[in-house]
Amino acid sequence: MNPILPQKRTASNDVVSSPKLPLYFTAPAMEVRLEEFELFAIDRLRVLKGVSDGLARGRNPNEMDDLVGDLWKENMRLSDVSEMINKDIISHFVLRLVYCRSDELKKWFLSMETALFRYRFRLQNLEAQRATVGEFGLPYKAVIGAELESLKEKLWQVARSLGQTSPTDEPIYYKVPFEEVPDLVASRRVLLQKGYAFVAGSQLVSLVVTQFRSHLSKALILTNRKWTTTIREREKDRLTPIVEALSTSYLGPDYSQSNEYADISLKDIDQVSKSSFPLCMRHLFEKLREDHHLKHGGRMQLGLFLKGVGLKLDDALAFWREEFTKKVGSERFDKEYAYAIRHNYGKEGKRTDYTPYACQKVISSAPGVGDHHGCPYRHFSEDNLRAALGRMGLSSRGMEDVMDKVKNKHYQLACTLTFEAVYGTSCDAGINHPNQYFEEAQNVLKPKTPTAPV
Repeated sequence: MNPILPQKRTASNDVVSSPKLPLYFTAPAMEVRLEEFELFAIDRLRVLKGVSDGLARGRNPNEMDDLVGDLWKENMRLSDVSEMINKDIISHFVLRLVYCRSDELKKWFLSMETALFRYRFRLQNLEAQRATVGEFGLPYKAVIGAELESLKEKLWQVARSLGQTSPTDEPIYYKVPFEEVPDLVASRRVLLQKGYAFVAGSQLVSLVVTQFRSHLSKALILTNRKWTTTIREREKDRLTPIVEALSTSYLGPDYSQSNEYADISLKDIDQVSKSSFPLCMRHLFEKLREDHHLKHGGRMQLGLFLKGVGLKLDDALAFWREEFTKKVGSERFDKEYAYAIRHNYGKEGKRTDYTPYACQKVISSAPGVGDHHGCPYRHFSEDNLRAALGRMGLSSRGMEDVMDKVKNKHYQLACTLTFEAVYGTSCDAGINHPNQYFEEAQNVLKPKTPTAPV
């Protein structure tokens, strides 16, 4: 797929419909409209983030099969099979461009695309799986004749350990260098002998996934080289802004305007901050009350959040003025800070109605010395985070569950577990936005009053 993407698609260049799972060996020669370039990528990103959340929550393989099927149906399925395959391939190559730009991005994309491929392969029927295997051109031959007879007893032992009646439950075995199926070796699901693993036909997914991951890993390096040397500068006014924004895109509801629990009043704001603010905003709020000042990053993060939960402009000016004038005086506040508050509410400058920061933006920020913005799950020390979670009332068990996710860099899931521990209810969608956390908390604390029967 040429990275210079014209505005119009050429129908004759569509990808040919195929029953096999795309392996993304080469970018297709097709033209893609700019809006599809972005929208297709966003839909696939929803799938990958759903897979990431499912894995982080420890869902078992069968649950992941169901999850991937549902995610794909909801975000990627189209009525026309050829168009659906086009979308699959286009979206993969767009996100390959998006996620090739740093080691951290490459690592996440490689893991999630490999996981997605694994579960999509598992969902195929046997004929489609064999077709996919054939596409890789794997050199492995089936074990037959005398060699198979000599191994039957050992294969039977492995089969019994896996709950099978006998090795004859598997119609075919492949002799494979053991390093090419590390997951099967680690889980003791194969017979090992003289440097080879004897892989059952039903375990082909491990062979294919290893090949897929290896190919994609190399492809990301090449894509990064092309991005750095050519594409980024050549497309700086058109594709580059889209590509650079997609890796931190927020894919959920718009919180630029408050919803059901709107109009937070100044007299209630301290109580509400303790009962309903996520840790990132609670920390900023407490530091503002304590120091009577926040640096620019903190003012933006907290100010837009407060706007999203329903703090009106006049109240926002009064709120910030009350704190800042304890340190800088009224004249300096009016001169240096009031304009920015009005600007965030779309009353100055370009009159843009600014949106509260989503979790991805908060997590990717880089607070410096004296800053208090960012994500506590990423930016706090372990001791400071434990202390903060303790003040929120987490039990020892709940705190350890959260810290385990933090250590594995699942910061949003750590926040989700915090929410579930504080409010005693599940949040299956996961926390993706500070304002979502607030609304979910308010839903728990202020349940809707049932409508009286007519």
